[in-house]
Amino acid sequence: MAITLDGSIRQLTRIGEQRAKKLEKLKIYTPRDLLYWFPRDYQDLRQIYDITQAPVGEPCCVEGVVAERAVTQYVRRGMELTKTRVVDGRGQLFLTFFNQSYVSRALRPGEEYIFYGTVEQTGSRKSMTNPMFESSGRRHFTGRIMPVYPLTAGITNFTLSEAVRQTLVSCAEEIRDPLPEDLREEHHLVGLGYALQNIHFPKDDQALAAARRRLVFEELFFFSAGLAMMKGQRSGQAAITCQRRSLQPFWDTLPFAPTSAQRRAAEEAAADLCSGRPMNRLLQGDVGSGKTVVAAACAWLMAQSGGQTALMVPTEILARQHCQTLTPLLEQSGLRVGLLTGSMKAKEKRDVYERLQLGMIDLVVGTHALLTEGVAFRRLGLVITDEQHRFGVDQRAKLAEKGREAEGLAPHVLVMSATPIPRTLALILYGDLEVSVLDELPPGRQHIDTFLVGEDKRERMYGFVRRQVAEGHQVYIVCPSVSAESTLEKGAMTATELKAVEEYAEKLQTAVFPDLRVGLVHGRQSAKAKEQVMTRFAQGELDILVATTVIEVGVDVSNATLMVIENAERFGLSQLHQLRGRVGRGKAKSYCVLVSDNRNPETRQRMKALCATNDGFQIAEEDLKLRGPGDFFGARQHGLPQLRVADLAGDVRVLQEAQAAAAKRVADDPDLQRPENVPIKAQIQALFETNTDRLN
Repeated sequence: MAITLDGSIRQLTRIGEQRAKKLEKLKIYTPRDLLYWFPRDYQDLRQIYDITQAPVGEPCCVEGVVAERAVTQYVRRGMELTKTRVVDGRGQLFLTFFNQSYVSRALRPGEEYIFYGTVEQTGSRKSMTNPMFESSGRRHFTGRIMPVYPLTAGITNFTLSEAVRQTLVSCAEEIRDPLPEDLREEHHLVGLGYALQNIHFPKDDQALAAARRRLVFEELFFFSAGLAMMKGQRSGQAAITCQRRSLQPFWDTLPFAPTSAQRRAAEEAAADLCSGRPMNRLLQGDVGSGKTVVAAACAWLMAQSGGQTALMVPTEILARQHCQTLTPLLEQSGLRVGLLTGSMKAKEKRDVYERLQLGMIDLVVGTHALLTEGVAFRRLGLVITDEQHRFGVDQRAKLAEKGREAEGLAPHVLVMSATPIPRTLALILYGDLEVSVLDELPPGRQHIDTFLVGEDKRERMYGFVRRQVAEGHQVYIVCPSVSAESTLEKGAMTATELKAVEEYAEKLQTAVFPDLRVGLVHGRQSAKAKEQVMTRFAQGELDILVATTVIEVGVDVSNATLMVIENAERFGLSQLHQLRGRVGRGKAKSYCVLVSDNRNPETRQRMKALCATNDGFQIAEEDLKLRGPGDFFGARQHGLPQLRVADLAGDVRVLQEAQAAAAKRVADDPDLQRPENVPIKAQIQALFETNTDRLN
């Protein structure tokens, strides 16, 4: 039976039902999936040494003849050793295999083999433990560059590489290149068949570089073309057009002077609101940079033209906080501010629904409750989402649809994010958005001193906590925990260990700070319970709040001056920075203490980078370098595709080239209907399969 790219993976030799199920864990279901399961590293097995020249202490290939039959010794239950000796006329190499008794049958005395492993030397005796091997006359992996794949239990690197090899041979004729020939020539790209062959089994270093560049370009090109199509479709839509007017009357109502960055960002958004085309803008600023004021300016401008604004935030407590902040800012200008959350009583909700529909609310602040069926607007002109990484693309679109329901006009969209994103990552994640950056903090915003301490300093740290409380301030103590799904996937914190967060809070209350008021909040509490605890902390009824990362996006407590982060090595840099941003919101000096005994050099470098700067963008760039873009802040939550081969920290030049090529192609053929562009559109739709409705 012929092997087909999109048939079952079980078509391949040695892939039975059990192995197929294990491959499913890697999301490999077909031979095509296999071709796009790229190596994470490579082993250079091109140089083959004789025994005397083999370098000691590093992996290498050694060729020799098996001098004697391999003998297996049973050391104890569950432990057996198989030993033999290899010679080549100039030296001898002693081999030991643990729990691999099949070796005594596989290695035949008098035959020549190539062994790959690390050579060890004691005196003049050279040895290898558990080497891979193959017959000199029937080479598969030695004498070449070999791929090293990400694996799962029960699947070996050899099994995976042989399956890939079989697919490349059997399906070579079926591989169709989706990139038009003129595009490949213009950007000096190799063909897809060559690229796939050499990303898995590179002929040499140059072939590997050419293959990787082609696949990186392809991935970024399809991604960018999809975003360009989204942007192009929006630019063809009509939106509520605000009347051009100065923002100065709004600035004059504020009890403080806006920063030049706030003024600049507001003017950029105002230009969009007055353009007649739907705005789709990312407002990116570090914690405390004043994004809410820019949002208020946009809502004010929209209201001057008779339009309504909806601001959606991830938590009820944040919705209430925004409502409390925005009401005094906007009421002076005559704007009416409303609140809509899931916990409100039915009668309260009905009242808000009615006022929204009659146009009696100019700005409504709410949670996911804004997406419910009962919510309808008289004239929704602007949709603002706060903390974009908490909302999927589809949720943003769903709220925007409510604007079309009212008048058929597309509402403007402003996305606010307090997670500083490196420029290259923003280009990918928000390639369909224009970007405004708030790169200065308002006057008086605190610099937070950050320290890294080990367990030996715990008592001193507790003493520092007590001093802060004695001075009338409050303290956060954050413990790492994960969702149940993440626990299962990563084998991280178990339910029992999560219980330790509660036990830690109890220990602090009973044994360490019996005279202080200690509260606890974590993700497994009900929304109501979480809200109650955080409200008590905000109102000063608790001295210490022991929490998980649920406080990462939370209420502003200006009296909180100390953030202690336990097991700080478990967090990414950007998340640590977000947590640190919970303090330093008042006038008192604020601090962050990272507690970790982890000695890994990379981990300590990461944490020291946080101690060295308060600049969120600098921290984000460092985080991207150290961790890569894979899950910078849970990128899967965006509803956007994951990158398989591109490295945003190192492929900036290719990204810019691919984006320019994609923009030009979509500008020339907006719906990609020309024959040469049809394969491109098919690839884009497959890539954005959760969002294909917006690409049709």
